[in-house]
Amino acid sequence: MKKFIAMGCVGALVLGALILLLTGIGIYNGLVKRSAAVDAQWAVVQSKYQRRADLIPNVVETVQGAANFEKSTLTEIADARASVGRVTIDASKAPEDAAKLAEYEKAQGQLSQALSHLLMITENYPQLKANENFRDLTAELAGTENRISVERDRYNEVVRDFDVAVQTFPRVLFAGMMGFKTKPYFQATTEAQTAPKVNFDFSTPKR
Repeated sequence: MKKFIAMGCVGALVLGALILLLTGIGIYNGLVKRSAAVDAQWAVVQSKYQRRADLIPNVVETVQGAANFEKSTLTEIADARASVGRVTIDASKAPEDAAKLAEYEKAQGQLSQALSHLLMITENYPQLKANENFRDLTAELAGTENRISVERDRYNEVVRDFDVAVQTFPRVLFAGMMGFKTKPYFQATTEAQTAPKVNFDFSTPKR
C-alpha cells in the first residue's frame, strides 16, 4: 500500500513538473512572438524616419535656389538633422531604455519643428510655390510625416500588448527569469505637440 502511495506521489510530482514545463514553454513562445512583433514595428517606424531623412537634402537643395532665402533656417535644419544622427539607437531592435528612446524622440521632434519652420517660411517665396519639384517634395514630406505618426501609434499598440503580457499572471512569474521586461512607449514631447502643422497650399496667387 505504501509503495502505491509513494508511486502516486512521484507520479503527481512528475505530472506537476511536466505541466509547469509546458506552461513555461508556452509562455516563453508567446512572449518571443510578441517581442518580435514589437521589433518588427520598430523597424517600420525607423524606415519612415529614414524616408524623411532622405527627403530633406532634396528639399533643402531646392530651397537654396531661392533668392535671399533665410540661411539661418537651413542651418537650423542641418543642426537638427545632425542631432538625430548623434543619438545611437538600434534600428532593428526596439529600445528597452526609456531615457534613450526619449532622447531619440526629442531629436526627431526638433527636426520636425525645424521642417515645419522651413515650410512656413516658403509661403513668402512665390517662386518656390510655383516650383513643381518643390511641390512634389513637400507633398511627399507631408505624407511621410503622417505615416510616421500612424506607425508610431501602431508601435505603441504592440508595445502595450507586450507589456500587458509581461506583467499579467501567470506570465509575470516567468518573464523576468526568461529575460523579458517591459518596453517604453513613444511619448508626446513638447516639440511633437507643436510640429509639424503646415498648410501645403501651393496654389498660384491671383494677379
